[in-house]
Amino acid sequence: MTMYLREARSGRNCDTRPDQAALAAALLTALCVSATLPTTAHAQTGPYPNRPIKMIVPVAPGGGADAVARMVADKMSQSLGKTIVVENKAGGSGSIASIEVARAEPDGYTLVQCYVATHSTNPAVLKLSYDPIADFAPVGMMGKTSNVLVVSSDSTAKTLQDFISLARAKPGVLNFSSAGAGSATHLIMEYLENQAKVDLTHIPYKGAAPAMQDLLAGRVDAMFPSLTTALPHIKSGKLRALAVASEARDPAAPEVPTVAEQGFPGFSAIQWWGLCAPAKTPAPVVATLNKALNDALGQPAIQARFVEMAAEPTPISPAQFGAFLKEEAGKWSKLVKDTNLKVD
Repeated sequence: MTMYLREARSGRNCDTRPDQAALAAALLTALCVSATLPTTAHAQTGPYPNRPIKMIVPVAPGGGADAVARMVADKMSQSLGKTIVVENKAGGSGSIASIEVARAEPDGYTLVQCYVATHSTNPAVLKLSYDPIADFAPVGMMGKTSNVLVVSSDSTAKTLQDFISLARAKPGVLNFSSAGAGSATHLIMEYLENQAKVDLTHIPYKGAAPAMQDLLAGRVDAMFPSLTTALPHIKSGKLRALAVASEARDPAAPEVPTVAEQGFPGFSAIQWWGLCAPAKTPAPVVATLNKALNDALGQPAIQARFVEMAAEPTPISPAQFGAFLKEEAGKWSKLVKDTNLKVD
């Protein structure tokens, strides 16, 4: 075969069989094509980004996390010059979306809206197929807000102590909805159960939106959602806020006392949203995304919208966000261990 190739390259006429000549020609063509591939691939790479980016949101459409993601993605798209396509992928308290992004190509074109469930509470109580620290490159934080204990306006519970008294009088009868097993909306209520020594029945949903819908419809008794999700319904009078889980009262609802000031000192938990890429995403790509994110958060229109949503925009660097993720994971793991919280 080598002889036929050499003769074909030299251009000499050879007495070869037709099939051997065709084979030689085919091999030469393959060599020529393969020689051009590096140049073609290099030409397709170009500056980042040169095509649309996918941001996977690990909850169902309609909740606070989804609203924040879409708002930020829109402004980031304008800054980057390429569309960020938001794709909702609920399930497993955010683990399904997180696993997909953890296994994605680390090229900056597949991102996840990481948040308190996927990178703080889930790892503390669930066996996951991803490592919230090792499998991701932190890009930056979108924002944060308080969690708030809410009941229907028809509930007889007017205060946190009323709610606890009802729960103690009827162990296991009162129930609560959550965005999923292991989510912040679940674990914060478990934390309260542990501290107040009450027994509530947990009803998990695929995201905060459907969990809130059933609370509004009267099919469940209580929920501990983000203030971003609950505030419109509190203002409309459909829900009653009993307590916020943050260390201090929230400026968006200053009339609502904290859990800590109602007999549970030290009780503190917040809801937060961020942006993560797969581990090993190149640092320049992460830096580009971080700048676009922080530029978006600095826009007056975004800041005004965050205030309306009872949230606080939080522009920080990838390094700062990475340190925050490690601190959060450690805090929730310690809390679960110290309080012996069990999640079925």
